[in-house]
Amino acid sequence: MSAIYAASDLHVAYPDNREVVRGLRPADESDWLLVAGDVAERFSTVEWALGTLRERFDTVVWTPGNHELWTPVDDPVTLRGVERYEALVEMARRLDVHTPEDPYPVWHGPDGPVTVAPLFLLYDYTFRPEGCATKEEGLAYAHETGVVCTDEYLLHPDPYPTRDEWCRARVEATEKRLTEIDGPTVLVNHYPLVREPTRVLRYPEFAQWCGTEATADWHTRFAAAAMVYGHLHIPRTTEYDGVRFEEVSLGYPREWQPRERPHGLPRRILPA
Repeated sequence: MSAIYAASDLHVAYPDNREVVRGLRPADESDWLLVAGDVAERFSTVEWALGTLRERFDTVVWTPGNHELWTPVDDPVTLRGVERYEALVEMARRLDVHTPEDPYPVWHGPDGPVTVAPLFLLYDYTFRPEGCATKEEGLAYAHETGVVCTDEYLLHPDPYPTRDEWCRARVEATEKRLTEIDGPTVLVNHYPLVREPTRVLRYPEFAQWCGTEATADWHTRFAAAAMVYGHLHIPRTTEYDGVRFEEVSLGYPREWQPRERPHGLPRRILPA
């Protein structure tokens, strides 16, 4: 029986995480795998992981996290911003992996048909800390506390002036595409579409780099059967407005190894 599974934040630069990816297998040869970003930082490492997963799963759907979009100093691929994203998309296509730039695939399993929509949206600093009325105030507070996302140094928005302007452009273009879908969806994004999942962060000021308020109603507007995300490294299932939100991250070895069920991946999304 065909099923949709998901995983995110594989961070395969860590040897233990690479072994997890080597061990991921479908339950049925027709199974799909949704990969919700943060596969790795170096271009070639992302390619290895997606290629390995595509060899095993019938269909692989990927959307980038922030780590794929970094331009590390030790990566031979020095592309930045939109050019780096576009190069990642072309690499994924060569591997026969679906990206946010392709027609959304339709799954015809037991709970189908369901349109699987990988979203690349970024964030716009609207998940600000309590009492901060502007992006500038939020960032200043984060710098005071020392909780600053590495994106501020390695994720370049070129040719957009800022990451939040890139985010706004992505939200506008994606929203238009989603309105053309008829029927239920599975929405896949690196970041949660609503702010609520970030309320449990140990350092709440980090929420600024975790999404945008512009998508707060997308799970209901676009008939989501499930919303799949990662980024927070807090794997769990929650529900908002009757829609299941699945945080499917692996995370860093120090985070997942102490758990009773160390990683529990891949997580089944459908059938529910």
